[in-house]
Amino acid sequence: MAKKSAIEKNKRRIKLSDQDFNKRLALKSKIMNKQTSIDDRFQAQLKLAKLRRNGAKSRVRNRCELTGRPRGYHKRVRLSRIALRDLASKGQIPGMNKSSW
Repeated sequence: MAKKSAIEKNKRRIKLSDQDFNKRLALKSKIMNKQTSIDDRFQAQLKLAKLRRNGAKSRVRNRCELTGRPRGYHKRVRLSRIALRDLASKGQIPGMNKSSW
């Protein structure tokens, strides 16, 4: 089980990134647009740099929904490899069974 503080910090980052998504998208499109003047693009870069860091999507860490484990994460089921194996063994994930030979 991961530390509660790390899980809560990640939840806060998810919330902030959802809030800042539209602002960041607008500024990035303005920066990447070659038709705008260099001064406007530079001002947009400065505004983007002033936004909070935890509002960036890349700061969010994928974590297991059950345990909060950050490593061995399967994106499709949003579980870590350990939790996925346990649930598959018990038959709680539809269409998945643990192979044994």
